Parts: sequence; C-alpha cells; structure tokens
Amino acid sequence: MSTSTDGRSTRWDDHRQQRRRELVEATLRAIRQHGAGVGMDDIASAAGTSKTVFYRHFTDRSGLYAAVSERVDALILRDVTAALDADSRGGLAGVGGSPRRLIGEAIDAYLRLVEKDPEVYRFIVTAPLLDRPSGGDPAGGVTHHIADQISAVIGQALESTGRSSHPAAVWGPGVVGMVRAAADQWLASAEPMPREDLAEHLTALAWGGLSAAWTAPADTEEKR
Repeated sequence: MSTSTDGRSTRWDDHRQQRRRELVEATLRAIRQHGAGVGMDDIASAAGTSKTVFYRHFTDRSGLYAAVSERVDALILRDVTAALDADSRGGLAGVGGSPRRLIGEAIDAYLRLVEKDPEVYRFIVTAPLLDRPSGGDPAGGVTHHIADQISAVIGQALESTGRSSHPAAVWGPGVVGMVRAAADQWLASAEPMPREDLAEHLTALAWGGLSAAWTAPADTEEKR
C-alpha cells in the first residue's frame, strides 16, 4: 500500500512540476508579445487557462515572478558557464587559456540575453508583478549567481599565483554590477551601440583591474 501511494505521489509531483514549467514558458511568451508590463489576464490568455490556475501553482503574482526569474537566471547562467568553460578546457579556468577573452565572453553572454530578449530582461529588472517589492533588489538572485561564477574564476586565478582569493568575493559582484548598470543604460538608449562594441568597452574597463589576478607577484614587482 505504501509503495502504491508513494508512486502516485511521485507521479503527481512530476505532473505538477511539468505544469509549472509550462506556465512559466507561457508567461515568457506573453512578456515577449505584450512587453514587460504584461498583466495577469494576458499571461493567462497566452497559457490558454485562467488566473486561478496560475495562483494554484504559484500562490500569487510574487510566486510567479520568482519562478520566471529562476528560469531566466538558469538561461543566463547556462550561457555564462558555457563561455567560461570554453576558455578553461585546457586547465584551470582562465590560467591556461586567454583570461581577457574569458572575461569578455562572460560579459557578452549577459549582454546577448539583453539583446535577444529585451522585454524579458525588463520584466526581471522592473518586477511589474510585484505590487510593492519587500525591499532589496528583486532581480538580485539572477545577478548573484553570475557574480558567484565570475568570483570563482577570479579566485582560482589568484590562488594559482600564490595570492589570497579573498578579493574575488568583491571583484565578481563588482564586474556584474558594472555590466548590469551598463546594460540597463544601453537598453534605454535611443541609439544603442552594437552589442559587440559595448562588450569590448566593458571588457577593457574590467580587465584594467582584473588583469592583476593573472599576473605573478614577481612580475608585478618588476613593473613597478
């Protein structure tokens, strides 16, 4: 009896998770069609269901926003991770390959999502479904995970040259914060520069400080 009950419970959990994923994808379609300020009626229409179904699966609009943010977070993190992995297959991330290119690819991966899905990006940043954000940054979870990835790479580079990895904890968020601020301005610009140019400018700015992580202490002393 217990095994049968557990089986039914597992199947129901799988069905519920699948339904949640479908509703999130429908929300993304509605955002792309109607813009970042999309309302629940349009979202429900895109899913071919009612708002009640959404609330059953996500409790409220905040729950739906959190689920969409998690999905976008996964997409950006996938692309950033792929960019980092591409330059680290020969050894320690960024040490055996091209560290400047590694940072540039990570920055460009973030900007590509902004360029490809601007309304989805605006939806995450402006959080229109939240009547009154409970404090803090509603999109913080997305950028925090990317910052963790960048911090890990910088920390490995610092350790490889005999330094403490402690600065990586602030350098990673610093880079991501810079890119996000620039991306917000870029998206709002009436005449935005090409994404490739923006990525190069931001990479040059970031690399001016981060290059120290890939320079051996002895080399640094010789250049002083």
